[in-house]
Amino acid sequence: MVRFGFTFPFDGLPLAAHKEALQEAERLGYTDAWSYEVDGVDCFSPLALAAVWTERLQLGTAIANVYTRSPLTLAMSAMAIAEAAPGRMALGIGSGSSVIVERWNGVPFERPYGRVRDMAWLLTRAFAGEKVSERLPTLGVDGMRLSRRALAPPPKLYIAALREKMLALAGAASDGAIINWLGARDVPKAVAAARSGAERAGKDPSQLEVVCRIFVCLSTDAALVDFLGRRAIAGYLTVPVYAKFHEWLGRGEILRPMWDAWDAGDRKAATAAIPRQTIDDLLVSGDAETCRRKIQAYVDAGVTVPVLNFLPASGDPADRARQSLEMLRQLAPNA
Repeated sequence: MVRFGFTFPFDGLPLAAHKEALQEAERLGYTDAWSYEVDGVDCFSPLALAAVWTERLQLGTAIANVYTRSPLTLAMSAMAIAEAAPGRMALGIGSGSSVIVERWNGVPFERPYGRVRDMAWLLTRAFAGEKVSERLPTLGVDGMRLSRRALAPPPKLYIAALREKMLALAGAASDGAIINWLGARDVPKAVAAARSGAERAGKDPSQLEVVCRIFVCLSTDAALVDFLGRRAIAGYLTVPVYAKFHEWLGRGEILRPMWDAWDAGDRKAATAAIPRQTIDDLLVSGDAETCRRKIQAYVDAGVTVPVLNFLPASGDPADRARQSLEMLRQLAPNA
């Protein structure tokens, strides 16, 4: 069964104002609410509020960073939400990028695959109720135990992944893969890599969940979509981990002019060099019916939990909030 989610907090809407929005989303048939963190709020605080304000929404982090929190801190934070919303919590972990980890947090961005692998192993054992003492290649703990573990079911564990090796790890060592910044036609390659990891680990690959953040602009204004798409793509796909991801997906040649201009310090030329087809591939836009059809293409390609990330177009926070909520309503499962 396909679930249907959204990304929050909504752009422009303060956390204190999310109660009505989250409850409306639940009434509109959304099944999932996935938080995120970049440079605004942390990924757990919004879930704590949603746990109290909603009754059925599945709650998840996409993602909690494995460099900026210790194993025990991650485990405690996730179990706190699991206590507040029994059976509804999912912990999505990932390595993030060198920009967030190294530049903004001052933590060396080293051995990301190993760090995610080791964190997933330690968390899995802690969520199972074990007292964990282990020294791994990138992490070590001595006597880590969750003293309140028996008070709630542990969260599901998901791993955010971009390329083949990390996707296979997600399939082998977690309940599902979280994918991001790709088009519907790219999904089968990512899903195949994750399912291969599940199969090698002796798991049923058909049971692997695939959570996909899908960027949505509900607009038929081609110039506006072009502007938003270029700004978002230039901001993300020039980051090394995303650049390598799109090389793996086969976009290396068409994105090379953007990367070269960006590396040369010419941001304007880099933005202009993005092919329009890439914008159409990576950004869902159009009227509501068109957007629904494009979102369904992700599901048809293997996504089991589409998570809509609304992109409003306004410099005013109140207007961005209004636009985000309007997209939430128009694209709702029950609309």
